[in-house]
Amino acid sequence: MEYKDYYQILGVDRSASEADIKKAYRKLAGKYHPDKPSGDESKFKEVNEAYEVLGDKEKRQLFDQLGPNYHNGQNFQPPPGFDDIFGGHGQAGFEGGQAGDFSDFFSSLFGGGGFGQAQGGFGGFQQSQAQKGNDQIVKVLISLEEAVQGAQKSLTIQMPSTNQFGQMSHRPKQLKVKIPAGVKQGSRIRLAGQGSPGFGGGSNGDLLLEVDLQNHPLYKVDDEDVILNLPLTPWEAALGTKVEIPTLKGKVNMAIPASTQSGSKLRIKGRGLGKGDKAGDQYIVVQIHTPPATTDQAKAFYKKMAEEMPFNPRSHF
Repeated sequence: MEYKDYYQILGVDRSASEADIKKAYRKLAGKYHPDKPSGDESKFKEVNEAYEVLGDKEKRQLFDQLGPNYHNGQNFQPPPGFDDIFGGHGQAGFEGGQAGDFSDFFSSLFGGGGFGQAQGGFGGFQQSQAQKGNDQIVKVLISLEEAVQGAQKSLTIQMPSTNQFGQMSHRPKQLKVKIPAGVKQGSRIRLAGQGSPGFGGGSNGDLLLEVDLQNHPLYKVDDEDVILNLPLTPWEAALGTKVEIPTLKGKVNMAIPASTQSGSKLRIKGRGLGKGDKAGDQYIVVQIHTPPATTDQAKAFYKKMAEEMPFNPRSHF
């Protein structure tokens, strides 16, 4: 009967550690599981068969006795020491599964022994190891006010689902979610067990809600800091004034110093995104707005200002 190289099936060297073998198995089992779009029942069974042998110290020892020169197509004969290791041909000492779940090569080695671990999988086939379902990442759009104050949100998300034939589809799922105060762009809220279902009796994955902040008519966001453009008249900027400034955490009275220039930045500490000592700041960017000279009186006023207050902002050119 055909020799099966279990190391080649898992894509590992004969010197691979237990951790490397387990890592390779999990990757391939996840790839070929029949419940996934990339699933392949035949390869999935082959991968599980390989891990059933290489993932067990004694079975791996027996398999290694065949030697690296045992070629495909050669007739299998039990290697020396077979009876000493397993107490007789066909008495592998572990139960579960049906002989049809494994290749003839495996059945000849182990007498049709199967998987003595968690059941599940496809068509009665038993997995050697339960697998947790995949985590799902879904973006949730929230306002800056909700990010600062927290909120309750009702969401409808599309979750992947697999029918009895292994066909993938999506189904709507209703969720009520609490958005904690202090989240920022890209923050993730983990909902345990709300992700994709597990395989072979494994637990469900988690659902990760990734915060996406809505654009705001007043504020711009720079990481945890908030920026507000503040329009001032020329006389407010020149003489100084007091202005009521809106922030995401309430209004603040701010003194604008005399001779403030357009583009100047003023800071209000702790009024940005985040919570407590880790909260960002709000920056006020001054924008001086000049009244239009639409009347003769206004034009005369500007001419008089130019005469009495000569000033050249381009003197450094």
